[in-house]
Amino acid sequence: MFDIKQILDLAVLGPWMLSMLFGLIIGATPGLTATMAVALIVPVTYYMPPLAGLSMVLGVSAAAIFAGDIPATYLRIPGTPASAAAVLDSYEMAKRGNSGLPLSLDLYCSAIGGMIGVLCLIFTAPMLAGFALRFTHFQYFWLGVFGLSMSAILCQGNAVMGVLSATLGVLLSTIGTDLTSGHYRFVYGVMDLADGVSFIPVMIGMFGVSEVLKAVAQPGELSATALTGSTKLPPTREVFTVIWKHKLTVLRSAILGTVIGALPGAGGDVAAWVSYGAAKKLSKTPEKFGQGCEEGVIAPTSANNAAIGGAWIPALVFGIPGDSITAIVLGAMIMYGLQPGPMIFQARSEMVRGIFTIAFISQIMLIPIGFIGIKLFRQILRMPKNIVFVLVLLFSVVGSYAMRSNYWDVGIMLAAGILGFIMNRLDIPQAPLILGLILGNMVENNFRIGMLKSGGDYTWFINDPICATLIALIFLTYFSAPVYRLIKRLLGYGVRR
Repeated sequence: MFDIKQILDLAVLGPWMLSMLFGLIIGATPGLTATMAVALIVPVTYYMPPLAGLSMVLGVSAAAIFAGDIPATYLRIPGTPASAAAVLDSYEMAKRGNSGLPLSLDLYCSAIGGMIGVLCLIFTAPMLAGFALRFTHFQYFWLGVFGLSMSAILCQGNAVMGVLSATLGVLLSTIGTDLTSGHYRFVYGVMDLADGVSFIPVMIGMFGVSEVLKAVAQPGELSATALTGSTKLPPTREVFTVIWKHKLTVLRSAILGTVIGALPGAGGDVAAWVSYGAAKKLSKTPEKFGQGCEEGVIAPTSANNAAIGGAWIPALVFGIPGDSITAIVLGAMIMYGLQPGPMIFQARSEMVRGIFTIAFISQIMLIPIGFIGIKLFRQILRMPKNIVFVLVLLFSVVGSYAMRSNYWDVGIMLAAGILGFIMNRLDIPQAPLILGLILGNMVENNFRIGMLKSGGDYTWFINDPICATLIALIFLTYFSAPVYRLIKRLLGYGVRR
């Protein structure tokens, strides 16, 4: 019988909190992902009881996902891929002179979204896992295309530029080894490109190095203090007033994040982008997105932590990892003598209840530990910008190199920074390029495998109800606004007559 005292014992609670602090450090360091934090913590838990080990693993992943929002807000560099969507508005809000509100929204919405994701895991695991298993290569193809359609929403003004930026990202994703044939593509004899262009160094360069170059190009900018305006965190009541105002966005994004997280291979980064696009599409003020909009902060941060709970659904019910983090955790569970799958709910029901409790409490503990991370990181930014930007470049180099221990990734990061700087000057949005690079392989590989399975029959991609629903959503994304304007114009003509 599971007893909550087992996980609230100091011998468990101490390492649990230390692991979350470790997750904050890893998550706030650009390029060091939540997956890396989990991978580093698992060996430490080898000789620990299962619940104690799982508390550290779950705690470090929740903290790392949130911590990526801290440098995203202060420096415009996402600490983790799941924080990339939050950059667009949290940094703009901080530029107005008060970084406290977006960071508070990040923290509370991460915790609330995580709690909703865990509750969905507890009450709907078998149902959502069954839905996730219905996704084959045909459905995943359209899911990827639907994600790419967000590029038309993410950019400000001309949607064509957003689509072109996403197309460039997709083209970059084709570099490397073709998984279907095993042949090299567009490597031109550079074997370091055989594994493709990693989106993490590109993301760091696009959002981070380009900002450094932008500051260098402005005389007098580097002599200013990095942290401008008020850094005081607003009262909790004020933050929750904002969250309550956008409660539907929180709920919708958390549920969307849970569902996408439950789809194997999707993950928190895809969940954050799709939730951001959905929030902008359904907002009464979509023109404010990308300019420091509260909804633009709330949506992705509610979704990326909720995706953690969603990823556990197929992992626990069927032993199928929902993302790279749960893939590592499944290995850890087997190491502890736990076999994920349908029988675990009967054979080890007390352990499942323990996992649910740990996951929920981790989201609550995230709030005080998150405030510690915000205050610690803020001290760095009290230095002049010239020193801070040197640290940014240092973290960027370390983060780019650490993923694959490859100097070539550092070069890719610098090249992406220059490209991002040029795109800024030409008013070409950067976010769709990252989105295209993330989803390009997903779209291409699922299309080619689907065509092989169907023997070249395209109708297999449209005959399924899930495929049809996703196709309808794609058309709605691109054409709902012009159709709506056309209907209004026609109705207006009717009234005049």
